[in-house]
Amino acid sequence: MSENGGGVAAWVVGGGIAAVILPVILMVGASGVDDASAEGSGGVGGGLKSGSVPAEYVPWVLKSGAQCDVIKPAVIAAQIEAESGWNPKAESPVGAQGLSQFMPGTWPSWGRDDDGNGRASPFDPADAIMAQGRYDCALARDVEGYKKRGQASGETLDLALAAYNAGPGAIQKYHGMPPYTETQNYVARIKSLIPKYASVGKSIGKIPPGQQMAMPLPGKPPVTSPYGMRMHPILHVRKLHTGIDFGAAAGTPFRAARDGKVTFAGWSNGYGNRVVISHGTVDGKQIDTTYNHMSALNVSVGQQVKVGQQVGAVGSTGYSTGPHAHFEVMQNGQYVDPAPWLGLK
Repeated sequence: MSENGGGVAAWVVGGGIAAVILPVILMVGASGVDDASAEGSGGVGGGLKSGSVPAEYVPWVLKSGAQCDVIKPAVIAAQIEAESGWNPKAESPVGAQGLSQFMPGTWPSWGRDDDGNGRASPFDPADAIMAQGRYDCALARDVEGYKKRGQASGETLDLALAAYNAGPGAIQKYHGMPPYTETQNYVARIKSLIPKYASVGKSIGKIPPGQQMAMPLPGKPPVTSPYGMRMHPILHVRKLHTGIDFGAAAGTPFRAARDGKVTFAGWSNGYGNRVVISHGTVDGKQIDTTYNHMSALNVSVGQQVKVGQQVGAVGSTGYSTGPHAHFEVMQNGQYVDPAPWLGLK
């Protein structure tokens, strides 16, 4: 696509026909991927609607959509549908490649080996999805800069998506949304697709009456292993199971059980991807919760979180035999049974 815009076309991708907006030529020149302002983000939520994204891509879409405030997972997913129809082998007539339709000349600026397979390729879904988020967030930051300097006006998300399609230079040239029919249709299509992917989050932000914490997962997940002594499934020694395991599919949002501050977010031996949240004192005792074995992290150290806010995605990292949610409660630094806190006892 050129910066002069264009129409809608169809092309053959991976043996099928996909009717999509004309392929984008990603323009180089956006700044680094710092968090963009949430102003004008369109109020897009931070989760994904169950079953809306192919299961194998859920952890990466969640992770990519946690790179800045403006570009949420539902935006990433909607953009992928518009770009490639979820075909990781998609190639456009002008050479755009993969789920996110990167051009070969632009890919080296944004592509990394995010899946750890020894190569960075636009045809590797994880690499493409993460690169897409990095570029989107950089564009959102650039757009915020234009707006602050009086060089552009409009909703940040709309302008960032337009910049992905037409290049950031078009935003500067026209002081906002470019007058290209293709670009405007591209933005409108993605915005129309976002509700298809965004989670409603019915239980977000509320601790049920009579409980001290909210369930850290959607709905009423089954308890697959309670707190207490048991035979460790991997180490094969009898030891304390320091939390509760809930049955949940990979990619399921893992949510904060109570308001607090993130004190740890990263890799921990045994626990895999782990988040620890401090909730301050409750009845004179320091209370912390932990979220473990996750496939993706959505928060960082020092971040304030609200009850129901997604902190990561269910996975099977660390000492784990399969996807599940291992949730812990600590009282004055000692593990205690989470069940009473969640109203399960």
